[in-house]
Amino acid sequence: MNNYTFENFEKDLDNGYQVYFTYVRNRYVVFKTSENCYTQKLISEHSKNPQPRVQIVTHKRIFEMFPFMEDFEYKAGITD
Repeated sequence: MNNYTFENFEKDLDNGYQVYFTYVRNRYVVFKTSENCYTQKLISEHSKNPQPRVQIVTHKRIFEMFPFMEDFEYKAGITD
């Protein structure tokens, strides 16, 4: 997914997709909760890099993280 841009990522979130990705060795899923508000859930945790299980993040934070995200996957719908 070398051609996957932030604009594609943003559009997927706006269209209701859950986007899975790896960031700093941890696996996450993110989905849009409301305007400029996203829920980020930790799926798998690397033992040397503990993180909060659920976070509410802004569009700006998603934009800052995007260059360091890897292994994208997406699914339709809202997570449990």
